[in-house]
Amino acid sequence: MMSQLHDWAKELEVVHERLGSLFKRSEPRQRSLAYLKGLLSTVERKNGWQLAEWMGETTPDGVQHLLERAQWDADAARDVLRDYVVEHVGDPDGVLIVDETGFVKKGTHSVGVQRQYSGTAGRIENSQIGVFLCYAGAGGSAFIDRELYIPRQWTDDRSRCEAAGIAQEVEFATKPQLARKMIERALDVGVPCGWITGDEVYGRDRHLRVWLESREQAFVLAVARSEPLWWQGPQHVKAEEIAQALPARAWRHLSAGAGAKGERLYDWALVPLWRLQLTQKERRFGHYLLVRRSLDEHQELAYYVVHARRSQAQLKRLVQIAGRRWEIEIGFEATKGECGLDHYEVRRWQGWYRHITLALLAHAVLVALRVREKKTHTRPDCPERARVA
Repeated sequence: MMSQLHDWAKELEVVHERLGSLFKRSEPRQRSLAYLKGLLSTVERKNGWQLAEWMGETTPDGVQHLLERAQWDADAARDVLRDYVVEHVGDPDGVLIVDETGFVKKGTHSVGVQRQYSGTAGRIENSQIGVFLCYAGAGGSAFIDRELYIPRQWTDDRSRCEAAGIAQEVEFATKPQLARKMIERALDVGVPCGWITGDEVYGRDRHLRVWLESREQAFVLAVARSEPLWWQGPQHVKAEEIAQALPARAWRHLSAGAGAKGERLYDWALVPLWRLQLTQKERRFGHYLLVRRSLDEHQELAYYVVHARRSQAQLKRLVQIAGRRWEIEIGFEATKGECGLDHYEVRRWQGWYRHITLALLAHAVLVALRVREKKTHTRPDCPERARVA
């Protein structure tokens, strides 16, 4: 245990050196390192008061200053986070996963809060919603970007936005639009990425899908059973109707990856979709419907629209890509349980981005250490460790 504490504390200091130039003054620079360490500490609730107490401060004023008023750029810190994650798990066949999570809040003043559906709570709650981008690469996955969803009733009330620190240029954006913004940032700086995946919120957005196609970016995106698709010609057919028409021989029993209770086994089928492809460039890519069927008596179906080079469109490979979407859910659980992602008490725009970014960086350190440990245990020149692993 002491060895593990030493490892992450040392690694945090290494990572924090990359953040050093973001701070003009030494006090917030030192406090940001203490804050990161506090996020990985055993403090039960990683809010301002308890973190300040753990840091040896008598009031939370210093913590609040770090998150609200000190001069440093949370987006520059996000870039440090992204580069750090890619260094440790980067993979040419890496998968960018997009999803949102809710932060239940009281009152009406926290930036972006309103009564809205929160998947975290499983119901409509007074909450904030954050959209996140996770990178699943070689041996692990960690978050590389984040955006706060601001409901239209907020963006239509500029005085309320101003009070919460939302800049004038921030306009209403849907969750898929926020996802595109983050994916674009990642692709534009050369994050190695083979695939994009996400749930129905993002898969049903045709604008997002068409944009990804325009960038020749392969994706496996979940869609609803009612999603209209071109199957055997330019006529819309619902995804569920295509699945119902499949013969028994179309289905294969495959694992979508290991889960907490063993392999995630389902029946899968892959169906080519019809597209008008006029150019040779367009013909290199295919469009497909991937269908998942549960093995229990209910035989529940799930649907994914696939865009990929024809040489990439093997069923087993696409199943593995679809299965990696679960990694972002594991990431949310870890960042909330281990790094205080949802323990914040800030109300303003800047404070939210700063806390969230630091929490994601703390989680990335844990991921990097686990990946490093896994590589050490499986090195060919370490047979004893390999047997332990």
